[in-house]
Amino acid sequence: MRLADLADALGVPFADRTGHEGDTVVTGVSHQADWIRPGQAFVAVRGARFDGHSFINEAVEAGAVVVIGEGLPEHTASPVPYLRVASAREALADAATAVEGRPSDQLTVLGVTGTDGKTTTSCIALHLLRETGAQTGLLSTIGYELPDRVLRQPPSHFTTPEAPQVQHILAEMVRHGATAAVVESSSHALAMDRVRGVSYDVAVWTNLTGEHLDFHGTMEQYFADKAKLVQRARHSVLNADDLPWVEQLVPLATAGGRTCTTYSAEGGDADWRATDVLEGPQEITVTVHAPGGRAEARLPMIGRFNVANALAAMAGVAATGVPLADLVAALATFPGVAGRMEMLEREPGDPRVIVDFAHTPPSLDKALATVRVTTEGRLWVVLGSAGGPRDPSKRAPLGEVATRQADHAVFTEEDHRSTPLRDILAEMERGAREAGRDNFVSIGDRTEAIRYAVREAGAEDTVLLAGKGPEETLERDTETVPWVEIGEARTALRLRHDEHADA
Repeated sequence: MRLADLADALGVPFADRTGHEGDTVVTGVSHQADWIRPGQAFVAVRGARFDGHSFINEAVEAGAVVVIGEGLPEHTASPVPYLRVASAREALADAATAVEGRPSDQLTVLGVTGTDGKTTTSCIALHLLRETGAQTGLLSTIGYELPDRVLRQPPSHFTTPEAPQVQHILAEMVRHGATAAVVESSSHALAMDRVRGVSYDVAVWTNLTGEHLDFHGTMEQYFADKAKLVQRARHSVLNADDLPWVEQLVPLATAGGRTCTTYSAEGGDADWRATDVLEGPQEITVTVHAPGGRAEARLPMIGRFNVANALAAMAGVAATGVPLADLVAALATFPGVAGRMEMLEREPGDPRVIVDFAHTPPSLDKALATVRVTTEGRLWVVLGSAGGPRDPSKRAPLGEVATRQADHAVFTEEDHRSTPLRDILAEMERGAREAGRDNFVSIGDRTEAIRYAVREAGAEDTVLLAGKGPEETLERDTETVPWVEIGEARTALRLRHDEHADA
């Protein structure tokens, strides 16, 4: 893209000092000086700790051909053209969108947001779109996929990467033949303009509960940030059971002639409803009522809350024109999501071991209540709570939920970061004790906690490993170590076999 055209796209004046600077080709965009490659634009973002303008020379030395920012600080000069904008973060997204050729305009984009269920809903929607004929890409917390269905990881571990990565991945999807994309859109991404340049056709809202308040500050601000997705989409799919938020969302979703549909996994008053839900040990059957009729559906997952995720995905994909009968047929072949109610293979005499990402009090409550239905013996749960700047107010409630819903709770580590692990465990213990319960033990090392629960569980018991799901690292103090929860669980089962063989 020509520099002069980039300036036009940003809506800012460009003074061509030599008469040919405007013809300079801009090949990419970044706000990280150490990520700059020759020919790219450097966006100098002023953050809480650093001002990107301090890294202009480093960016230019790496090959930046233009700097974009909110104004050069006093006594600071740029050796390359400088484009002044009102908001550097917005310009980061707008510039990346322009340089990549506005890729989302060439895709049917389904965005998913909410506190719980984003990833599962995104993966179900991806499966439904693919099984009904759309060449579809995915951008999610688990990584991203092009139409070739190979899971890849973006350069930075965010639920949604920064705007340049978002636009580059969408452009890659287009280059590889995609006609649709599912974009899991976090509140952070929406608040920080990481998905500003994405043109959403459909927005799917799962729910809103207390989470990430360390970043958003209040529930009202958390809602406002997530609601940006609904305000940007042509059509929205809203959870009628998510009170009181759905009442505030409907006017936002229908403003300016836009449209919305609602869904209810509880059989409430909604466009899409689920009734006659029957939970089995490996699948759920449900009657789906939709604007186009009703059908008996089979979901090869456990967890009653997954009915809501499936219903949301079906309503979202239906908004792109897929008939109900095709959606039901595709749903029956859904392979599941890694780290979301993922059951391990078991041999005779093994407890049922399930890995799940539930890490908030509401999601843990749902997960345990669901697993309890199909547990013949005792229910065990292994869980921790994040430290560092993460919301500390959920630690005691997690302890209360775990000891109320499970027969045995094992409190352990879960990315405690700079917070002393003993402090986190003490808060979880307090939540249990204040509720009058003592059916817990604290084991700081997560590996040992998992092995303890699997070893002590009986053949008719269920062990739920909550909180880590598919994550590939575990943060201990300042150290980040590799972590594979399902691998730890398999090792624990193998050790249990060895102990029983020696007995």
